[in-house]
Amino acid sequence: MDPDPSDTPASQLAVPEETILEACGETPLPELGVVEQVWDTDPIPTDDVERHAARAVESLDFDDVPEGGEVALGVGSRGIANLPAVVSGVVDAVDAAGYEPFVFPAMGSHGGATAEGQREMLNELGVDESTVGCEIRSSMDVVEVGRTPERDVPVVADANAAAADAIVPINRVKPHTDFDGTVESGLSKMLVIGMGKQRGAKIAHDWAVDWSLRNMIPEITGQLLDELPVVGGVAILEDQRDDTTLIEGVPPSGFLDREAELLETAYEIMPTLPFDDLDLVVFDRQGKEISGQGMDTNVIGRRPFAIQEPEPDLPDIKRIYTRGLTEATHGNAMGMGSADVVHADVAAELDASTSLINALTASTIRGVRLPPVVETDRAGMVAALSTIGIVDPETVRVLRAPDTMHLQRLYASPALVEEARGRDDLRVIEEPSPIEFDAGQFAAPSLLEYSRN
Repeated sequence: MDPDPSDTPASQLAVPEETILEACGETPLPELGVVEQVWDTDPIPTDDVERHAARAVESLDFDDVPEGGEVALGVGSRGIANLPAVVSGVVDAVDAAGYEPFVFPAMGSHGGATAEGQREMLNELGVDESTVGCEIRSSMDVVEVGRTPERDVPVVADANAAAADAIVPINRVKPHTDFDGTVESGLSKMLVIGMGKQRGAKIAHDWAVDWSLRNMIPEITGQLLDELPVVGGVAILEDQRDDTTLIEGVPPSGFLDREAELLETAYEIMPTLPFDDLDLVVFDRQGKEISGQGMDTNVIGRRPFAIQEPEPDLPDIKRIYTRGLTEATHGNAMGMGSADVVHADVAAELDASTSLINALTASTIRGVRLPPVVETDRAGMVAALSTIGIVDPETVRVLRAPDTMHLQRLYASPALVEEARGRDDLRVIEEPSPIEFDAGQFAAPSLLEYSRN
């Protein structure tokens, strides 16, 4: 006999809508329209992605790699656009040059810190042996390749990669969620944390509490480049629409300097919320492929988990309500603690073990604190808005977005719609109308399907 849904842990945590409405009293909800951010982008055509990836590899120096030598290609767990095509292009170029490529997961502790879990994560990102055309070697085994000179911190690397004749990490360069530095999320971080597997990621985050990742990553990157046969990396930039806009081969000498330049560009083209002062933002979903912290801290202006790291100055959001987890995150709810209220679906989809392993590895256990859980969307909005003071539906500033990566089209309250009319970077797509609910849940769909148009 199937268990009664009302007896599940998630349902027991969720506060019923009628309880919220009774406790909060009369809380008027604003109408919502739709606004769109006007972005000028120049993505690489999808059919050209493999060719651009192959050219990136061809720009690297393989002179010291023996003929027929093995080349380890590091691939992470992030939701990178066109990832299978990028990896396929790299594989084809390595193979055409007379070498034997193989892919290894370079994702720290993700996938539950198991070899099979990491292989499965690659598979769900479209990276498997049939799609990219080479072997995938997934293992959590690492070897120590040295120790840092001043602090004597162990420097470890994936055993399969360390045994290869050449190493080429493939990663997107973007702002990090936990710290600000000259290099953040990209090739260098993949070497230090991703290629370090669970042990290396844990070591790095433990030491980062006092040392800071902004200082640690450059130093350990230099040491790994000295000790291992890294012939370069394939750096990817994505535009505001999450489309591939640049694929570039970066030689070892450029892992810090060139990556710093690419990071500046990444900051310029990353999607952000178009308003700095907001009363409530509703996110339809969060997940590890959206951001390492589930919701990008650079987008929401909150960084409550990073020790000794300042939060972004803007935006200033009074309340965040999160409605669910992505399928690809496999229950990893890292970063849900950034929300003020969550829907029962978040609790129902939560994998406590996977989430805690990620949090322990990253030394950010506050990131997996479960916020108050509500039964319905109406309850979520009322709970959030009733705690910010007197709410006028005509002046309250409310947005609803698919997630922190897809931000082109947004549901917006009347005050924000009016503001959008006077801005060149925004256009009004739909006029505000009353929010429709179906049994307390939003009747209007997520705008995710429109975000890439």
